[in-house]
Order: sequence, then structure tokens, then C-alpha cells
Amino acid sequence: MKTDRHLILIIVLACTLALATAGESAQSLLDFYANEAKASDPGFSRFSAERGEHLFKTNFSTGKPDTPSCTTCHTTDPRKTGQTRAGKDIEPMAASANSKRYSEQAKTEKWFGRNCNNVLGRECTATEKGDFITFMLAQ
Repeated sequence: MKTDRHLILIIVLACTLALATAGESAQSLLDFYANEAKASDPGFSRFSAERGEHLFKTNFSTGKPDTPSCTTCHTTDPRKTGQTRAGKDIEPMAASANSKRYSEQAKTEKWFGRNCNNVLGRECTATEKGDFITFMLAQ
């Protein structure tokens, strides 16, 4: 019986640690973007889920014509599986539906680099990246 209790305690602690680590990864990424945003804009105060939602849902005319918005490939519901223009599935963007999202800075930067250029025709700013992630964490 005592061994069973210890095993249960170990499992609970492991699950708690896994959840805390996932949250810290996204928070670390937001902290990184906040530092970048402050460096380029001394008036920066916080990220906004509302601005992130606007960025996600708006159709832009400055990027590639076949990808005018994030929703072109990622659907209007970030909790759903999207699809590339070539027909390949894209895992959900919302952190609640895909715990791997926003857990690695290099991977996140890679996709922002590619997708911001496709949709906006330019790199996203640190504030836009933080706003976007803040919106996705709220989904």
C-alpha cells in the first residue's frame, strides 16, 4: 500500500512538472519578445490578445496573393487542424489544442519568419509575435 501511494505521488508530481514546464516555455518566449519590443519601442507596455486576434484574422494585401491571412491555412478556429496550400495537415495553432506550440524558440522563429513574409510581405515585429502568441495561449 505504501508503495502504491508513493507511485501515485510520483506520477502526480511528474504531471505537475510537465504542465509547469510547458507554461514556462511559452512564458519564456513571451519574455524574450517583450524584451525585444521594449528595445525597439520604449513605450511598449504589454501584449494584447485582441491585437493578436486581429493579426490572425485580417486579410492583408502586402504578402503573397494566395496567403492573404493566417486563416487561409490555419482556419478561423485556431483549435482546429489547418491545411497547407499543398494539402498537408497543419497541427492546431492554439496552445490548448497543441501543447507543442510555442515551446521552442528556434522553431517558433522559423515559422514566424516564413509565415509573416507570406502573409504580411515582411517580418513580424516582436510586439506582433507576442500579441499573436498571447492570443493563441488564450484559445
